[in-house]
Amino acid sequence: MTALRPERDSGAAGDRGSSYGQPYGDSGAFGDGWYEDLSSGGFSSEGLSSGDFSSEGAYRPVVEDDETVALRVPEPPRERGGPDSSAAPASDVPVGGGRAARRKAAKRRHGRRGAFRGSSATSESGEEPKAPLSRVEARRQARARKPGAAVIASRAIGEVFITSGVLMLLFVTYQLWWTNVRAQAQADKEASSLQEDWANGKRSPGVFEPGQGFALLHIPKLDVVVPIAEGIDDEKVLDRGMVGHYAEGALKTAMPDAKAGNFGLAGHRNTHGEPFRYINKLSAGDPIVVETQDKYFVYKMASILPVTSPSNISVLDPVPKQSGFKESGRYITLTTCTPEFTSKYRMIVWGKMVEERPRSKGKPDALVS
Repeated sequence: MTALRPERDSGAAGDRGSSYGQPYGDSGAFGDGWYEDLSSGGFSSEGLSSGDFSSEGAYRPVVEDDETVALRVPEPPRERGGPDSSAAPASDVPVGGGRAARRKAAKRRHGRRGAFRGSSATSESGEEPKAPLSRVEARRQARARKPGAAVIASRAIGEVFITSGVLMLLFVTYQLWWTNVRAQAQADKEASSLQEDWANGKRSPGVFEPGQGFALLHIPKLDVVVPIAEGIDDEKVLDRGMVGHYAEGALKTAMPDAKAGNFGLAGHRNTHGEPFRYINKLSAGDPIVVETQDKYFVYKMASILPVTSPSNISVLDPVPKQSGFKESGRYITLTTCTPEFTSKYRMIVWGKMVEERPRSKGKPDALVS
């Protein structure tokens, strides 16, 4: 909408009340008494503000708005350190001339909406925007962020310790759990095979090969039923969950059906089926039974030697020393490692045969009750 303007009258350029034909400085242009002392900042009777005049009292011309064709008076300049230096900035003074002019002025003050928000966020955070780093400075900071040799070495040592710990844990799990599972499965298979052969009437040879099973050992108090194989080889016998018969060289001992002698057996106390783990709990008189294809041989536990040297082979003599036996007889000797989870020493348990019972007569009382 265009603002109203006074019409030009060609024949009355000098009439009273016309603004044309006379300079603005002449008081007759607007009538007498239009303004007071301009140097003192007085106001006109029509409502013009002091901003319409310069500090020297001269009238400042109006400026035409190109967008709305409206008139607006520019603001007077402000001197630094003057009485008005603490006033609001020029951008904050309300702008006349209509809504379009105010929008245009707002754009000049704040820019686009996103820029205004960004500047507000920066001013609220109190942080100045950082200038981009040079290449040299960026490389220097990247090198500073890299870990030093001591940090890398400590990390490597830590990883080695963690890996070693995991491997040790896996090894312990294998030794204490998996070897038992595997050995017991192998021992059970061997025991089933023996009983099946006996049931089918298959005759066993008089001499057994190393690693060949030929009997079953029963320890009722410990709930142990385990095959007995020829020899004490770890891989062929002991590590497969069976107990081994001392049958070679200086350690050779008698068989159960011998008229006199010492039937010597070895077995693991820990891991690989651990058939002799709790033989230290046996008491005098507890039965120990050896079952073969034809007979049951029943022994009674007689004595125990808790600790002895692994080189003390006299415990396997026909009349073992330290056993308490004084004369020839039919004995059984159980040997295992001690303390638990070590092989530093040996534990010895002795028993004396009290019954030889054919299988045709059924199981002995020690296995029935």
